[in-house]
Amino acid sequence: METLVLPAPAKLNLFLHITGRRADGYHELQSVFQFLDLHDVLSFTRISSIDIEFQCSDAQLDTPDNLVVRAAQLLQSYQRVAQGVRIILDKRLPYGGGLGGGSSDAATTLLALNQLWELNLTTDQLAELGLQLGADVPVFVRGHAAFAEGVGERLYPVQPTSPWYLVIDPRVHISTAELFQHSELKRDCVPLARETWQQQTTQNVFEPLVRQLYPEVAKALDWLVEYAPTRLTGTGACLFGAFESQELARAALARMPAQWNGFVARGLNESPVCQQLRQASTDNLTNQD
Repeated sequence: METLVLPAPAKLNLFLHITGRRADGYHELQSVFQFLDLHDVLSFTRISSIDIEFQCSDAQLDTPDNLVVRAAQLLQSYQRVAQGVRIILDKRLPYGGGLGGGSSDAATTLLALNQLWELNLTTDQLAELGLQLGADVPVFVRGHAAFAEGVGERLYPVQPTSPWYLVIDPRVHISTAELFQHSELKRDCVPLARETWQQQTTQNVFEPLVRQLYPEVAKALDWLVEYAPTRLTGTGACLFGAFESQELARAALARMPAQWNGFVARGLNESPVCQQLRQASTDNLTNQD
């Protein structure tokens, strides 16, 4: 049976602004997404039935409503696919921390099954499907670092620098819904021009609120800023500092207080999923010659 094994990379929000609120209650955002060379791993195997079978290394996530299962079911229904798949998720990324792990898993599922089931959907079609699963899914489907606008669905490729990051997980659960509804959330950022965002002052508008509501995250931010420019990713709780070298990032990690989790990873402007799928397509063409 054919099996496809692919990564699902983490992302960082290099900044996160809210420029307004729409009539439907959704917030208008601006952000830049960059990938990390740290990822979950998913394997996809054709099976003889039309079932979507799913296993996850983390028992808490091994449920029928996991985004991986929902992505597979959505694609199966959309294309009326009379095929099934067994999906195994090796969960390595912290979840619920602002690294986009669930969205990335869903995007990798859409990309993998498009190939495994030979559906030949375009990237635009897959990204549109992905948006039904979550606002962050399309950037993982498209696979390039991006300046995002709207609710996160309008994406423009960018090439930020690719430093080494120390990412810290303070082991705190943050309620994203609570933050978006909070009366003190800054919702009136002046819109940035995407061509010049790197020359402009940016922030993560959730950081002041998270500092106020979650003291452990504030401690981690205050500790890491002694070593590097530091920022929250997404709504947290994970945060990151940018370093010029892997050695400097690892030196800071070695001094990190033991109550937190941390890892060092390189920033990537292209998703490793897209690289692997492109290589697989090239190999297939070569084998057919």
